[in-house]
Amino acid sequence: QVRLVESGGALVQPGGSLRLSCAASGSIHRIVTMAWYRQPPGKERESVASIVTDGIPNYADSVKGRFAISKDNAKNTVYLQMNSLKPDDTAVYYCWSLISESWTSGYKDYWGQGTQVTVSS
Repeated sequence: QVRLVESGGALVQPGGSLRLSCAASGSIHRIVTMAWYRQPPGKERESVASIVTDGIPNYADSVKGRFAISKDNAKNTVYLQMNSLKPDDTAVYYCWSLISESWTSGYKDYWGQGTQVTVSS
């Protein structure tokens, strides 16, 4: 089974920076897409950023110019660099990926367990 493990969540002051990591492990043939979602307290989960293999990254309007998504194919890892953090960025951040496990299998989506990011003075 493929597993996604997030790391890097922490308590940070407004205006600060943080980098999240998500490492995929297990039976992996091809990673089609990797993305970050977040769920603020009492709100629904929302898309933050995504990136396809050798493609252009995509961002939610609320984080454009502040967040940057990147991927290290050799390590099967996706990153989310977060700058100029605001209290509204406080949420549990989840990693998501669309992955094929063999040459003949179809694609399946996987979720990480989440990592807490808290922006507060």
